[in-house]
Amino acid sequence: MPGMAASPSIFENIKLDKDTYEMLYLEWKLPFKQETLQEYVARVCRDIKHDNPILIGVSFGGIIVQEMSRIIQTRKVVIISSVKCNKEFPSPMKIAKLTKVYKLFPTALFQNIEKVVPYVFNEEVSKSKAKLYEKYLSVRDTVYLEWSLEQIILWDREIPDPEVIHIHGSKDEIFPIKYISDCLVLEGGTHAMIINKFRWLNKKLPDLL
Repeated sequence: MPGMAASPSIFENIKLDKDTYEMLYLEWKLPFKQETLQEYVARVCRDIKHDNPILIGVSFGGIIVQEMSRIIQTRKVVIISSVKCNKEFPSPMKIAKLTKVYKLFPTALFQNIEKVVPYVFNEEVSKSKAKLYEKYLSVRDTVYLEWSLEQIILWDREIPDPEVIHIHGSKDEIFPIKYISDCLVLEGGTHAMIINKFRWLNKKLPDLL
C-alpha cells in the first residue's frame, strides 16, 4: 500500500524472487462522505483475494495495513517510513490534533508538485525531480487528501502491535526517528527511501519476510 497521495509506482524498483512471492499492488480509493478509517480499510481489504498475505505499507499506507491486519489474517505486516501508534507522531502533529489546525493545510498545493515538495519534504526540487514526484504523487483529489490528512492526525492506536516489522530512515522528515522505537534503521534514509534506497530494501526485505 503506497503512502498518502502516492501511486503504486513507488514500488516499481522493489524486486522480490518471483518463484517465492507474487507482488500485488493496492491503490487509493476516493473516500465516501464521512467515511471512517475502519470503513475505508474494510473496503481496501476486499481487494485482497489471497489468504494470509504479507502486507507492506509506506507512510499512511503503513497505518492502513496495520488497520487491515485487524480485519484479515496476515502472515506478516511490514511498515516503511511510518508509525506503529500515535505516540510516535512528532509534536507538531499532536498539537495539530488538539488545535485542529490540520484543517487549514493547503491540500490544493498538491496540484503543483514543485510547490508542495519543498513545503512537505524540506528540499528544493529541480524540474527533473518534479517530474518524478508528479509520477509518484499522482492521487491529488482534494477530498481524498483532506480526508487522509485527518485520518492520520486522528489515528487512535495507542499501543503498537509488537509483531509489526518497522523499517525507518534516520533522516525521515515527516516522522523523525527520535520519536520512533523498535525499528530497523536505515542510516541516511529519508521519508522517500522506498524510491531512493530501493537497493538496500531489496537486500533486506527477503530476510525480513
